[in-house]
Amino acid sequence: MNSRTHFRLVVLYVLVGALLLVLMGRLWTMQVLQGAHYRQVAADNRTRDIVVPAVRGMILDDTGRPLVRNRTALVVSVDRTTLMRQKDHGAAVLARLAKVLGTDVGTLRNRVRLCGPSVPRPCWPGSPYQPIPVDDHVDDRRALQIVERQEDFPGVTAQMQAVREYPRPSGAGAAQVIGYLQPITQAELDRKKDLKVTGYAGADLIGRDGLEASYDEELRGTPGERTVLVDSQGRVTGTAKEKPPVPGGNLVTSINSQIQASAEKAIKDAVESARSQGRKADAASAVVMDVTNGHIAALASYPTYDPSIWTGGISQQQYDALLGKKEGQPLISRAIQGQYAPGSTFKISSVAAAVNDGYDLNGTYPCPGSYKVGSRAFTNFEGEEHGNMNLHQALVVSCDTIFYKFAYEQWLRDGGTHPKKHPSDPMVAMARHYGFGSKTGVDLPSEVAGRIPDRSWKRAYWNATKKADCKGAKQGYPEIAKTDPTRAAYLKAIAAENCAQGYAWRAGDAANLSVGQGDVLATPLQVARAFAAVANGGKLVVPRVGTAIVQPDGSRVQKIGAPPAPKLPVSPKVLAYIRSGLAGVVKSGTAAGAFSGFDDKKVQVAGKTGTAEVYGKDDTSWFASFAPVKNPRFVVVVMVSQGGQGAQAAAPAVRRIWESMYGLNGNKPALKDGKLPEALPKPADDGAGTAP
Repeated sequence: MNSRTHFRLVVLYVLVGALLLVLMGRLWTMQVLQGAHYRQVAADNRTRDIVVPAVRGMILDDTGRPLVRNRTALVVSVDRTTLMRQKDHGAAVLARLAKVLGTDVGTLRNRVRLCGPSVPRPCWPGSPYQPIPVDDHVDDRRALQIVERQEDFPGVTAQMQAVREYPRPSGAGAAQVIGYLQPITQAELDRKKDLKVTGYAGADLIGRDGLEASYDEELRGTPGERTVLVDSQGRVTGTAKEKPPVPGGNLVTSINSQIQASAEKAIKDAVESARSQGRKADAASAVVMDVTNGHIAALASYPTYDPSIWTGGISQQQYDALLGKKEGQPLISRAIQGQYAPGSTFKISSVAAAVNDGYDLNGTYPCPGSYKVGSRAFTNFEGEEHGNMNLHQALVVSCDTIFYKFAYEQWLRDGGTHPKKHPSDPMVAMARHYGFGSKTGVDLPSEVAGRIPDRSWKRAYWNATKKADCKGAKQGYPEIAKTDPTRAAYLKAIAAENCAQGYAWRAGDAANLSVGQGDVLATPLQVARAFAAVANGGKLVVPRVGTAIVQPDGSRVQKIGAPPAPKLPVSPKVLAYIRSGLAGVVKSGTAAGAFSGFDDKKVQVAGKTGTAEVYGKDDTSWFASFAPVKNPRFVVVVMVSQGGQGAQAAAPAVRRIWESMYGLNGNKPALKDGKLPEALPKPADDGAGTAP
């Protein structure tokens, strides 16, 4: 062996030795230093983690009857990711599935496509990585065809799942109160790390509106986890470990199904009656609330819809109907999202503002048919003159000119169009104390604040609309003039005035505000809250629908409280005086006709009519009330948009609700001893509920 060969062998031995050392070092690292990690990886290769869905909690009325519950259904779902991996993007699978389900392939293709700005419904608004439900009314025979022929239906599953059901106890729908569910979006999954995709349609939904949204976390529960053993073919051979799901809690509400149903029927009948009299009546709302604690017994909105429309997917036509003006936008809750001029119901605030500003509570004031505010005459309803009267009678007959006088004199004391440095604006300040112009704090999403206009709002509005007003002042409104020259001339004059001095808080603005007109906007719930404060002695309660979260087995109860209630800066003497005037409205005032023959021996009602004028539309009809007069417990408010006078549309509807509550005129009473249940109910297995 020559030296060169020997050298090569030595180098080879060294390389082999080095490789062996590296291999041994790597083996030592894997088996000793990182042994636990790789043992876990090896175990994961033969196990699969499955998220087990939790059953969503029910939503119950105050007696334990479900407004929303779950039913078990066979649901067919499609894994979009699996379909997209196939050469034809799952076209053949969808064709076979359509044949089994008895539908057309186009419908299935629409259901599994992802929603986007230009994609019509039906489409999938959830995460693209979770199974998409395509049918929740599948019978056993069709489900077995899918399960037993998985080779023909890759990515398709048929599983028993819980889906939402709406039993409508006593006929109560409460659609806008309940809300609805929609699939979790990918953005929500990325944002909320605690949300887990289970692959079950019923568990991968999230509350989008109403109570379903406000109490989504409590209702949803906590999904469980199951680790299963699988063989090399992916078939399950056993369970390694399991953490059971925690079902969602049941939400007990203050909604009384019987009162809710009567409120829904009352406003529906009021709209139909107004239309039969030639009114346009396009929407309505009713609120029934406990004045002592703010618990809402009924919150009705018209037009309404069937919440089961969301179960199993919604078509574009159905979706458009929920949001479209042609159908009345039934998705909107008029009680908390509808904003309307409150009319004379607002006078409970104006009386308090006048007295706080120094006007004599027991004084006598003239009520002429019209009152000159600056250069413009402001009139009573239909120009009626009532002579001299006190503030009690001013509420009874709903005299406007007395309040015009108060507002105009206050405006002058503040400096008129050249206000002093810190104008008092008593009417504006008191309205804000009553809760107008701000959200009530109800435990429902998307509540609006309404509007109490003032000097700062007027200037901000002028800045936003000045350009359009000045254009209208210069060019006029030629398109409107073609069909309505009188209105076009009126609009041009208003535009010219607004262009020049639209920023100024004028005498007419103050006068209109004093009677709930002009730019004042309020929701029915705000009006109910204000009347509740008058009824209970000045406590501005915070409305609540949810009262408690109860675990299904009754092991734990979480009471739902409300923030402290602010106090009105109004003396008990003034509030008692206002209550007396409102009682006279029903006995001998503007609502006497609507309550003619009402059995006031069982319950005496006090209230206030409101007829709010809206340019270009029919009047908004209001009636706000409370009872019993001597010891108020509930407030009932009804608003009918374009319904006409308050005494003609809203007041009769309020009467029907009171009759239902107290069992008058042949109705079964919804109240027991004049009260709603105070103890928490226990839901029965059959869903009927048990009284406390």
